[in-house]
Amino acid sequence: MTAHDDGLAAFQNERVAARRLARAQGMTEAQALQAVLAQAAARAGLADVAALLAARQRATQQEQQRRAAKAALRHAEQLARKARREPAAAGWRAWFDGSATPNPGLIGIGALLCGPRGERIEISRRAGHGGSSDAEYLALIAVLEAALSAGATPLTVSGDSQVIIGDVGAPGAAAKGMATYRTRVRNLMAEIGAVTLCWVPRHRNGDADRLSQQAIRSNPDAAVTDLTGISGTDAG
Repeated sequence: MTAHDDGLAAFQNERVAARRLARAQGMTEAQALQAVLAQAAARAGLADVAALLAARQRATQQEQQRRAAKAALRHAEQLARKARREPAAAGWRAWFDGSATPNPGLIGIGALLCGPRGERIEISRRAGHGGSSDAEYLALIAVLEAALSAGATPLTVSGDSQVIIGDVGAPGAAAKGMATYRTRVRNLMAEIGAVTLCWVPRHRNGDADRLSQQAIRSNPDAAVTDLTGISGTDAG
């Protein structure tokens, strides 16, 4: 690493100590900072300054990820509070859930789409292998695709994954590995128009959970799609 990198990774007290050492020993500040960081590495039981700086970089990245996750959760909670304050939409409603057994493992997705005239679409199918976030996102994509085919608008979509709902609505970069999913979800929402995405607690997402668990237990090639009140629509 360069002296500039060292300076960025050094703590304020270390930079102060380096300036004092430079004045006392007639060293450059870069040389003094290297000496101070070498002492810090030794105290931490690390091999050298490079190992110390790498450890600090990892710690910084982990802290940034932790803050991003907290921000996504806060955003999901804000969406949920807003949805509770607003009156229920007089249009279509949807619920989604995804399961990975184990995690990561076999993915089952479940979703329920209900219309104002008694329309009902149930989706329950396997969706390959992955983690719980993959499963939740794939379930959301499946129900949005069904809604687009059915002309379901206005639409309120509910799920119990704060991480996914927060990620869809959050500004900036998507959660790690989720960028393609988020782009697909946002594009579908834009095509449908008038879509509200909100978080609900797990006990209010029972039908979607049941359908996702049903998919895990089903034949690998099974894909259950019940189209009640919609003629000629393929939501599966």
